[in-house]
Amino acid sequence: MNGSLGAALDSIGLLGPGLGGWPQARAVLRGEQAYAHQPTLIPAPTTLPAAERRRSGRVVHLALAVGQEATAGSGTDLTALTTVFASSAADSNNCHEILLTLASADRQLSPTRFHNSVHNVTAGYWSIATRDLAPYTVVCAYDGSFAAGLLEALSLVASSATDVLLVAYDVDYPTPLREKRPISDAFAVALLLRPRTGPRSIGRLTASFATAAADSMVSARLEALRLSAPAARALSLLERVAAERSGASALEYQANGSLVVEYLPCS
Repeated sequence: MNGSLGAALDSIGLLGPGLGGWPQARAVLRGEQAYAHQPTLIPAPTTLPAAERRRSGRVVHLALAVGQEATAGSGTDLTALTTVFASSAADSNNCHEILLTLASADRQLSPTRFHNSVHNVTAGYWSIATRDLAPYTVVCAYDGSFAAGLLEALSLVASSATDVLLVAYDVDYPTPLREKRPISDAFAVALLLRPRTGPRSIGRLTASFATAAADSMVSARLEALRLSAPAARALSLLERVAAERSGASALEYQANGSLVVEYLPCS
């Protein structure tokens, strides 16, 4: 990427341990409310038909929850909204159940387990829930998955001059997979990006590459949360957004560099 990419940030959705939505997360990141760790509470997706709601797993419910928070009241036509989904592993719980089945005497997998095993499972259920017929992209970049998703979303805003919803999410790994990939709880964030600032815009994001190390959080508890899941790597940037503080945040992306995101608040 030569130069930089930019877009207006209109709204945010967020769920994580002790954080039940963007308003609460914003208060915590501003220092107005103490952070208290609690297991992530994921609501059932009421926009999914009953049959799909039964078949889908926690990772789908998580992604839909933050996507719907970010788009609620936005005036965006969800049936024509370009989307980017970013996750380091998608449905890790379903993967665990598949491995248990394959290690058992009866190795027959159910069709539901199989179709939930694909990495783009959340995108499929999002299209069902919202009747979204626009193109979508699904990316995976290990601990740099949030940065990779943001880069893809900004690229789509720039190249297509259209609104783009980024949804980054990770769910916990059960034991024994957690011993190799220690993600202990679910975390997700959604950003609604637009080509130009409008009356609802929070600020503007501009991204470029750098060799700088990723930024950490001053609070030890919030830093532990930031490191708890790839999607939570967004917290150093969201802390700046919450505080309405202009400046740059370096996010984990590649082994030899980071994605630096400049934030300029509208107010």
